Amino acid sequence: MAAREDFTRLTGPYRRELIAHCYRMTGSLDEAEDLVQETYLRAWRSFGGFEGRSSLRTWLYRIATNVCLNALEHGRRRVLPAGLPAGERGDAAWLQPLPDRLAGLGSEDPADPAEVAVTRQSVRLALVAALQYLPPRHRAVLILRDVLAWRAVSDAVLEMPPLAAWFRGPAAIGRFLASRVLNPQALAGPGAMRMVPAPANGQPGFACYLRHGNGGYHAHAIQVLEPRAAGLGRVTIFLGPGLFASFGLPLALTPDLVLA
Repeated sequence: MAAREDFTRLTGPYRRELIAHCYRMTGSLDEAEDLVQETYLRAWRSFGGFEGRSSLRTWLYRIATNVCLNALEHGRRRVLPAGLPAGERGDAAWLQPLPDRLAGLGSEDPADPAEVAVTRQSVRLALVAALQYLPPRHRAVLILRDVLAWRAVSDAVLEMPPLAAWFRGPAAIGRFLASRVLNPQALAGPGAMRMVPAPANGQPGFACYLRHGNGGYHAHAIQVLEPRAAGLGRVTIFLGPGLFASFGLPLALTPDLVLA
């Protein structure tokens, strides 16, 4: 019992950064959480033989990286629509967002501000998407060496996984928004949408709810924004209600919960 308590006390503080690490490796929140569970299982089995030749943190990262590499041997690269060749669609494995609360980036987390800033940069959607194009072992070396402060260069982009369609540039994005979002007929008039804060990947994010006939609002999409000095560089809209539970959000806002 004492050994288990020591293990939990010593390794527990690293869980969230290991989730961020496995997420950077795989591009998948679901896989990252499973891989961290496997990491802790392996670490527990080997804890009695840990001799302290490296730091406990380094030891855990080594185990987590090996777990990720094993998983990636048979996995598919996760992408965003902007990363697909023209015309390719269908069975793509889509990159998933990482809720800030699972990466230790929430406002309630007492982490070192410098560490928070580094983590925010390292889990930005565009960067994680770019990492997926590297072979898994090269990806691991880059991440473990902490060469994560570089920024992916991209135009203003709007994308909506799991749809393969995406739009680049203010003109194309503006035409799409005018026809599909800003058009009152498309969203059934004013007040058809409610937005709830849902930060992800160290970036601003919102959960979008659409109004239904009963007066309530149903889960529609998670939107992740990439702000820049001159405005928004990228808006990624993860369509569907499947991710709302990961953000701790309900699938519906009943009339009594809807804020004016």
